[in-house]
Amino acid sequence: QVQLVESGGGLVQAGGSLRLSCAASGSIFSGNAMGWYRQAPGNERELIAAITSGFRTTYADSVKGRFTISRDGTKNTVYLQMNSLKSEDTAVYYCYCNQPEGDYWGKGTLVTVSS
Repeated sequence: QVQLVESGGGLVQAGGSLRLSCAASGSIFSGNAMGWYRQAPGNERELIAAITSGFRTTYADSVKGRFTISRDGTKNTVYLQMNSLKSEDTAVYYCYCNQPEGDYWGKGTLVTVSS
């Protein structure tokens, strides 16, 4: 079992920045991939950033150039630095961890961007 706890969400003005953190605990597989999804009201959950155990990253086009994902292997923590935030970035952000036995999800953290 893996537990994921997100933090760092909140209210920010358009153009501002936030940094999300996700701490993983439990039976962590060292070769896992981790990342972030988000879900805005009325929309499906979408993958916005992912990082492998080898630190290879991928981004959704909607956040490319503005968001940066990183991970600290020693702390089993993944981060999402979000810059130049837009109102359309308003959503609940979920951390995920891909393990051999399946995917695990955090409970989410709300990011609200005011215009």
